[in-house]
Amino acid sequence: MSTEHLVNMANDIGAFFHAEPLREDAVKGMLNHLQKFWTPRMRGQIVEHLRQGGEGLEALPREAVERLGEQA
Repeated sequence: MSTEHLVNMANDIGAFFHAEPLREDAVKGMLNHLQKFWTPRMRGQIVEHLRQGGEGLEALPREAVERLGEQA
């Protein structure tokens, strides 16, 4: 899957969780979604993209992907 597509998907998921009243709940919700529904390859690809600058990732997805990378 292209990195651009993964970034778009991550931003869409982030937009959904952005409605959470507490930022921490939004980040945890998105992180949980990535862990449950994204394949290991997709997760690795988005983490690597973030390590290379994370172009296109919005703030909430960026934070969730950072935490995902810390767990890897």
